[in-house]
Amino acid sequence: MANKTFNIYCDESTHMIHDGHPFMILAYVSIAYPQIKMAKEQIKSIKAKYHYDGELKWTNVHEATYPMYKEIVEYFFMTDMKFRAVIIDKSQIDENRPDYTFNDFYFRMYYQLLHQGSDLENNYNVYFDIKDTCSHLKLHKLQEILHWNTAIRHFQFMRSHESCFMQLADILMGAINYNLRMEQGDIEGKVLAKKKIVDRLKEHTNISRTSPLSNKKFNLFFISLQ
Repeated sequence: MANKTFNIYCDESTHMIHDGHPFMILAYVSIAYPQIKMAKEQIKSIKAKYHYDGELKWTNVHEATYPMYKEIVEYFFMTDMKFRAVIIDKSQIDENRPDYTFNDFYFRMYYQLLHQGSDLENNYNVYFDIKDTCSHLKLHKLQEILHWNTAIRHFQFMRSHESCFMQLADILMGAINYNLRMEQGDIEGKVLAKKKIVDRLKEHTNISRTSPLSNKKFNLFFISLQ
């Protein structure tokens, strides 16, 4: 049987050590290469239905945009697209450990994200969101730590506004992060539309604990550092 090719679109949320947010999340949306064109057209059609031409982002979820974001989330669960995330409680990170810096830790978490998500019988193109001027140094480091994985054929940066799949990863990550903060009582003045998106996700899957590896559609890995 011929190898299949998948595109993996990675993004990250509240990933800086001192950004005031309790959780770091690294995540991706993956899609089989032959399905990309159809999925792009479908997402574009949903946006057009609601007369929305902006970038899809968790920060843009509010009451007026809720119907569109709900439909986008429901569309994800109707397709063969997959989502995987690693979630880290940053209060557990020991910056004083001599064996690695926070930067090293960040790359180890990316390794965890992509290691379990790839199958050596298939091929993968991995795309990362450009965040800052250090992005190309990051790309080099990611290529270095994943060089063993012959299934990953291509690494590339792109800007999130260029990829609806990267934007979809942002929405799903944002919902997970929001739910965790609600569980901790860390959110004042909850945005009802965001809570409703969280509730829609909960109708499909558990978003509060680590998923079995057999859960390929929506897989979460809560990493314990203690």
